[in-house]
Amino acid sequence: MNEILARCSSVGVVHRQGTARVHALRNVDFDVRADDSVALLGRSGSGKTTLLHVLGGLVEPTSGSVEWRGRPLLSLDAAARARVRARGIAYVFQGSNLLPYFTAYENVAFAAHLSGSGRDPDRLLQLVGLGGKGDNLPAELSGGEAQRVAIARALAQAPELLLCDEPTGHLDSDTGERVLDLIEALQKEFDFALVVATHEAAVAARMRRAVELHDGRIVGEDVAA
Repeated sequence: MNEILARCSSVGVVHRQGTARVHALRNVDFDVRADDSVALLGRSGSGKTTLLHVLGGLVEPTSGSVEWRGRPLLSLDAAARARVRARGIAYVFQGSNLLPYFTAYENVAFAAHLSGSGRDPDRLLQLVGLGGKGDNLPAELSGGEAQRVAIARALAQAPELLLCDEPTGHLDSDTGERVLDLIEALQKEFDFALVVATHEAAVAARMRRAVELHDGRIVGEDVAA
């Protein structure tokens, strides 16, 4: 499939810090296709997280445009943008960001309810290897387990695009590898596009495309043979 899901055209993002202007993104052209797996590679402050947030409609660009399925995101009203985020685009953050007073099951079920996807939370927890942990609160889970619940929660939205911001950043290397293996296996099963922000070249090497950012600019791209 070659359909473009999301596209950034000449996107710039400027933040103000007092009287200073900080350019988080500068004239970025970037697209994500329906069958993509893309790494956004760069050091802290390179702009990769800002680009993720722009793609998902969480940050409005200062200049340029962002499209979802050929339609400018800013042309949609607030309710329509919320529906895109609830149904079309899902996030997995560096920390799991689970609701602390909801069980693992409730975290996943809440996402399924908000999106109206109809996906079964029990099945999703089984798919991520946590079929016996549905009644556990986040505080009762290990870091790797909490991140797997976060992945199940994202998949509960039935996303077409999954955005992952340093999904292994708080995990040891062995647990991080298992989380990446899981994300890749689930992508094959559920057929979503994947964009992962990372500072690790080894993580980027697992994706079909690796887009390198530096000081808010795209400075290179590698495509797997």
